[in-house]
Amino acid sequence: MHDNPVTRRTALKAGLSTALIATGGCSRSDQRVLRSSDTHPSGYPTVEAVRHMSEQLSIRSDGRLQLKVYPGAVLGDEKGTLEITVFGGLDFNRVNLAPLNSIAEETLVPSLPFMFRSIAHMRAAMDGAPGQAILKALEPHGLIGLSFYDSGARSFYTTSRFIREPADLKGLKIRVQNSDLYVSMVEALGGDATPMAFGEVYQGLLQGVVDGAENNWPSYESTRHFEAAQFYSLTRHVMAPEVLLMSARSWRKLSEDDQQLIRTCATESVQVMRDLWDARVEKSRQTVMAAGNEVYEPDLVPFQKQVGPVWDRYLSTPALRALADQIQALEA
Repeated sequence: MHDNPVTRRTALKAGLSTALIATGGCSRSDQRVLRSSDTHPSGYPTVEAVRHMSEQLSIRSDGRLQLKVYPGAVLGDEKGTLEITVFGGLDFNRVNLAPLNSIAEETLVPSLPFMFRSIAHMRAAMDGAPGQAILKALEPHGLIGLSFYDSGARSFYTTSRFIREPADLKGLKIRVQNSDLYVSMVEALGGDATPMAFGEVYQGLLQGVVDGAENNWPSYESTRHFEAAQFYSLTRHVMAPEVLLMSARSWRKLSEDDQQLIRTCATESVQVMRDLWDARVEKSRQTVMAAGNEVYEPDLVPFQKQVGPVWDRYLSTPALRALADQIQALEA
């Protein structure tokens, strides 16, 4: 049974109203209270980056612009809150690229496997012209793209063996997000792609429902997946970033000066997020290694060659292919 969009929207608005009542009203007539949603918990780098942005907005506007952050999916999941953001019920939203893939096809490009050679390459591309083009592509769809945040480098981990080459994935059920692109990627590499809710993965690994999964260091560690699947192979196959968005309806209600202030504070929040993220990655890596786990760094060339058909499928227009080429040509 599919969710009724109107029903979901009504429920989200009800939840939002309840949350807003708890925060109280404005203390001055010219104060504007903006609201931001994030599915990550309090303390997560993206949440703390937006909180930093909130502090700077308040300071630089002399308290006139207030940004309230609602972490931990208290206002709903990314798909639902994204819909509310488009309609102007939420002002800001931090989302993964996946729910944007069906809205603006340009967001598919940084989601492709082995699009980036390194985290530094990804950051340079998203900070530069390719990233700006992707953010710009969201505007016709009611969203103002402000900045990109990290989502780490995703690698395979399994219960039985290291993934030294694509052939090692053959016969393994690999949990993936509910995404056609991720399914296509794992199948192209020879694995059996198995969509599964993130919260079910730990038990799935223990019970043999899946033989492995793929994610970044912090997710591998914080979920205790490293206890159930001790073979972590650093394929770093996807480095897709996350996005900080603003509702175009909310944006148009602001003065040009306030719009510029928001862009400035959003851009500055990126480095805050990256510093927190890099520290978190290193802490998670140390925790996993201290538990006695080992990692393997395979030659990535065979993997890159095998996902060629995935690129061909999703780079379906000359414009998308040109965007991918522009990213690949960047020196970083």
